[in-house]
Amino acid sequence: MNNSANPGVPQVPLLDDDTIAFGEEDNANKQFVHPYIVFFHLVFRCAAIVVYILCGWFSDSFIASFVLVTLLLSADFWTVKNITGRLLVGLRWWNYVDDDGKSHWVFESKQSRINRNESRLFWMGLILCPLIWSGFFLICLFGLKFKWMLLVSIALTLTGANLYGYVKCKFGAKENLQSATTDFVRSQILQNATAFMFNPTPPTTANAGVI
Repeated sequence: MNNSANPGVPQVPLLDDDTIAFGEEDNANKQFVHPYIVFFHLVFRCAAIVVYILCGWFSDSFIASFVLVTLLLSADFWTVKNITGRLLVGLRWWNYVDDDGKSHWVFESKQSRINRNESRLFWMGLILCPLIWSGFFLICLFGLKFKWMLLVSIALTLTGANLYGYVKCKFGAKENLQSATTDFVRSQILQNATAFMFNPTPPTTANAGVI
């Protein structure tokens, strides 16, 4: 098939894994296309919940439990934000700082072939875990367990941030993933070119006396 119908539009996939190879056009109908990615999407957040529930049985140290759960939550936040969302549902949210020091949030979605089973598990894990941590927060609040409430608040912040980001990508993103990235790169090139034109680098005069 010839893709020269739109020669002015570059065809750049988000990741190499997004490209459907010849003979694998029915991947969307498979049970799982990325089984390891699905595993890592769920393992860290589920492990954090299990450790939080059982930590009092195996250790009396609050600090050790706090550090272990926080590490699992941080690993989950990074994995979901940077890997699983892009591969499982074609969504991505990120932040960049422009030349003026202003922070900009970008919510992107890409129309690609998504596996239904992977999509269900992605959203199920993304939604259920913040609900579970919300229940833990209420238990800590009414039980006056304020030190554990701090840990639960961290969990709600990290899992809630990913939930908000991906819901915003799913229902609020106005631009295609490819076009948004292309526009950002184009704007950066334009800014750098403008800065160079109006603030050219002065020529060096270290060897001016050499013939």
